[in-house]
Amino acid sequence: MEPARISRRDLITAGAVAGVVALTPRAARAQPKPAEPPSVITTPPRDFGPNAPPNVYFVDPDVLTVDPSFNGLRQVNAPIQRLWTGALWSEGPAWSGQGRYLVWSDIPNNRQMRWLEDDGRVSVFRMPSNNSNGNTFDFQGRQLSCEHLTRRVVRYEHDGSITLIADAYSGKRLNSPNDVVPHPDGSYW
Repeated sequence: MEPARISRRDLITAGAVAGVVALTPRAARAQPKPAEPPSVITTPPRDFGPNAPPNVYFVDPDVLTVDPSFNGLRQVNAPIQRLWTGALWSEGPAWSGQGRYLVWSDIPNNRQMRWLEDDGRVSVFRMPSNNSNGNTFDFQGRQLSCEHLTRRVVRYEHDGSITLIADAYSGKRLNSPNDVVPHPDGSYW
């Protein structure tokens, strides 16, 4: 029986494969570790409750800016305050400049909550909310909400009626709209 002959091409290919296999773990180990996100916990942890001491920081260390180009937009002496606890999942905060209140969604509880600036009171604003998520106010002061349950974007008129903004795109129902932004030209994005 004659020994198997290996061609020069097969020998070079096998050597190249062996080299790649041998170098792969070293190359993988040489990759830099992904950057850790900045910590959002001050030491010691801060109290954000209603009886918390005032913010003594000129720039609040718990307010982080991911993109440095936004640093000029920070309100340097605006403290973080906890307004309320009791929601399962708070989402979609929106400020009403006309009503001087903050509204947000508690999605699993199917309600919108409202915080009044004048007395700090929190109450149920809208229930059911059709599991609304993103909220905002347009330039006429009307609230817009993205509803998961009904798969639509709606606008609440000043008289309490509801105007459908969108529930489909290209003939297909929306899945679960999340956020909406008014444009000065009257359109919504």
